[in-house]
Amino acid sequence: MSSKTEKAFNLTIDESNYAWLAIDVPGEKMNTLQAEFAQEMQQVFEQLDESASVLKGLIVHSTKPDNFVAGADVRMLDSCKSASEATELAKQGQELFQRLSDLPYPVVAAIHGPCLGGGMELALACDYRVCSDSDKTRLGLPEVQLGLLPGSGGTQRLPRLIGLLPSLDLILTGKQVRAKKAKKLGMVDACVPDTILLEAAKSFIEKSKRKRGQAKKTNLKENVLTNTNLGRKLVFEQAAKKSQQKTRGNYPAVPAILEVIRTGFEQGISEGFQLEAKRFGELVMTSESKALRSIFFATTEMKKETGADAEPKTVQKAGVLGGGLMGAGISHVSVAKANVPVRIKDVSNDGILNALSYNYKLFEKQRKRRILSKAQLQKNMLMLSGGTDFTSFKNNDIVVEAVFEDLSLKQQMISDIEEHGNEQTIFATNTSSLPIKQIADGAKRPENVVGLHYFSPVEKMPLVEVIPHEGTSPQTIATTVEFARKQGKTPIVVKDKAGFYVNRILAPYMNQAAYALMAGEPIERLDSALLNQGFPVGPITLLDEVGIDIGAKITPILVNELGVRFRGPEVFDTLLNDGRKGRKSGKGFYQYKGKKKKVDKSVYKLLSIKPESKLSEEEIALRCLLPMLNEAVRCLDEGIISSARDGDIGAIFGIGFPPFLGGPFKYMDQLGLKTLIELMNDHAQKYGDVFAPCDGLLTRAGKGETFY
Repeated sequence: MSSKTEKAFNLTIDESNYAWLAIDVPGEKMNTLQAEFAQEMQQVFEQLDESASVLKGLIVHSTKPDNFVAGADVRMLDSCKSASEATELAKQGQELFQRLSDLPYPVVAAIHGPCLGGGMELALACDYRVCSDSDKTRLGLPEVQLGLLPGSGGTQRLPRLIGLLPSLDLILTGKQVRAKKAKKLGMVDACVPDTILLEAAKSFIEKSKRKRGQAKKTNLKENVLTNTNLGRKLVFEQAAKKSQQKTRGNYPAVPAILEVIRTGFEQGISEGFQLEAKRFGELVMTSESKALRSIFFATTEMKKETGADAEPKTVQKAGVLGGGLMGAGISHVSVAKANVPVRIKDVSNDGILNALSYNYKLFEKQRKRRILSKAQLQKNMLMLSGGTDFTSFKNNDIVVEAVFEDLSLKQQMISDIEEHGNEQTIFATNTSSLPIKQIADGAKRPENVVGLHYFSPVEKMPLVEVIPHEGTSPQTIATTVEFARKQGKTPIVVKDKAGFYVNRILAPYMNQAAYALMAGEPIERLDSALLNQGFPVGPITLLDEVGIDIGAKITPILVNELGVRFRGPEVFDTLLNDGRKGRKSGKGFYQYKGKKKKVDKSVYKLLSIKPESKLSEEEIALRCLLPMLNEAVRCLDEGIISSARDGDIGAIFGIGFPPFLGGPFKYMDQLGLKTLIELMNDHAQKYGDVFAPCDGLLTRAGKGETFY
């Protein structure tokens, strides 16, 4: 191998005196920026300096087939021992990009595929950006999702390029935008077919008359808000207020981003750069960023796993049984993400129509946002078909069942599919509580039966639990895991025991919220305590969302299979007899009118509660969290989940466990097991045995062990 190909950055100068900088990180699927490339870049700049007098311009492009630069390599942050070390990394990036920006001729970034984080900052340092109109092309600064801020100039260059408001929207959320949207925002100067990308980039050098670094023309409103003291003050105050409502102070990167951008505007760009590097260094060392980075590594690692020792089969056609909310959602992700045609079967034509119209509404929403064209929408709808019989089920590689939680009905579905499918058809049951072994009881081909537990709404919730029973074949597991991943899900393989993993750790958390309610803690206080702790919704709202009737079904199964610690207060029957199923029936603990909800105070009288707050928010949060942590440890020790990592991902993606805490196991390690046991013992005295630390915790603490 020649030394030339072993470099990540290769410079060539053609006979017309155009310089071409090709990025291709050896041995990696994606281009990521690494600290050791600084030396290579220095050599590139030396080469450019030597030819400076004759060069017409420089084009920066990638020779990978489907990505520009996907960001900086996150692994290098983990090797930083101090904030100052991480600050130095940021400064190094800033200096390199500044050198690029200072070149005396036009520099153009030709972007195809992901251009994110450090890759976007590299592109921002160029004079022009041209991107391909491919669906693979995405631009953005997603650092906030790792608890960081863009550290190589992004906080300073993007607002100056596209204006303050749109750049705050992108940097504070970490949103990635598609090519056409990037052009509209002014992030890129042109959006062209991939086949002519390099030609288009070259044409910008040929017609380059624009003053270097000039921003796009902004409208009057944007001008007032960006370029006047009063306007900026208003923007930053509103942004701070809005993000505080959203993050509840749990994500230190958000105020840091606002401070750094504001400093750049008020004290000049070099002060902005300086503070950007300093805050970046500090954020790298926070527990929040470490936790968020661990999630990033875990999900990346999980993408390579098949869940069993077998080669997955490719799913080319899928069937869905049941056209309700779950069935409609499952058919949607199968078409939209996995690109697999789906046949839906329901007992009535209304069910089929419901599933088709559910899909149409979701696709139409995407069309309105210009994510899909009209032709793509029609193509997607043509991939969906349905009926009340088993026509064409012979050709399905997998059938996902989403009918009512009724054992004999699900067993009947298996025998129907064994009759109307083929010998290899996988039967995946979307059950939230019934043991898979019982569902597979009596099946002719039990090796094809597996649990596939989605969370509602399917198109939004990222997790799916894959649950083999003892007789499920390794190939069935591997194929199901792969199919779920193609649907855009993060699958975790869990053992077949009541509640599986997610519902099993959720039940004690919900029970404690219900006991606290019965003791007089007001509904909104319970919800706000856990929202402030970092959960996406409070426990009482969650019960309304999931459905009180579903809770009433799952609880007895858990008590029966796992014991009395799963018993909650006897309130389900009282609520259901009063017609309260939660959001779906218009009332539960809250009353629902359209998108609005308010606490239904009559529920207090119904349950004989005198609402009066006695506990602090912290006490409420701990009361709900501790039994969940206890149960997570039991799940690990019983082999329900195969690792602490799977347990953390399952809790974050399945129930929205606060990501900045890194998941239950990361959180327990951070808290310290001895401290945790003291807290549990203290709560056991106040509220009973359900808080007593389980054996697995006591043993680990005794040996001084941790989960990671």
